[in-house]
Amino acid sequence: MLENAIWLALMYTPSHDAVATGNANGPLNILIERIDGILPQTQCQQCGYHGCRPYAEAIAQGQAPINQCPPGGEPGIRALAGLLNLPYLPLNPAHGMTKPAAIAMIDEPHCIGCTLCIKACPVDAILGASRQMHTVISQECTGCELCLPPCPVDCIVMRPVTTTSSDQVQAEDGYRSKTSADIARKRYQHRQVRLQLEKQQTAPSYAEQHQPQPVAGQNAPNVAMHAAGTDAIKKAAIAAAMARAKTQKSAR
Repeated sequence: MLENAIWLALMYTPSHDAVATGNANGPLNILIERIDGILPQTQCQQCGYHGCRPYAEAIAQGQAPINQCPPGGEPGIRALAGLLNLPYLPLNPAHGMTKPAAIAMIDEPHCIGCTLCIKACPVDAILGASRQMHTVISQECTGCELCLPPCPVDCIVMRPVTTTSSDQVQAEDGYRSKTSADIARKRYQHRQVRLQLEKQQTAPSYAEQHQPQPVAGQNAPNVAMHAAGTDAIKKAAIAAAMARAKTQKSAR
């Protein structure tokens, strides 16, 4: 049936983003664009993939069923089934259950500035710096909850979305509107580009990779020891901040 869906996708014009990024070449890529356009773009990874786009690719290639997206819920599954000419499947509870729309909020006075939540956010919706208070950009938060597990002081909570306007959600089950999903997709894409650029900038150059190795016994700098020392300092700083936060909670 997926073969039929690929040809069905040819009936639709690819999105402007697809053309701009060169992803509109071939029926399979067009189908991936169509599937990704249905997914809610929470980037929560509950489906088992590292984002909505990888899940869309897996569905298009017949490697994943259509019922692994809790944020999309029944509306999303039915939309995918209609696009792919597949029978409807109930949401697989192994991937979680559909929840009301919610966004993350940081209890800022108790934030220790560890930046772990910033690194976890798939759409760069958290602002802050090391040892500085963090805050969530509420209108950009997708409610993915990926920032909750890494927080060492549990100062992040999920708050229900109070509005049900078309710019936020389509229904109380949390299925995101196309407007908010498109914005989240772009922020996710921008983050992926940023991470790739940062990886390239920190990667050793060709000259560094091929420089002569220090001879045993010479007084050469030990990069591994320096890196280990830096990690130890970071861990010690986080541990100290956690201890202060615990003391403050006990004093209240």
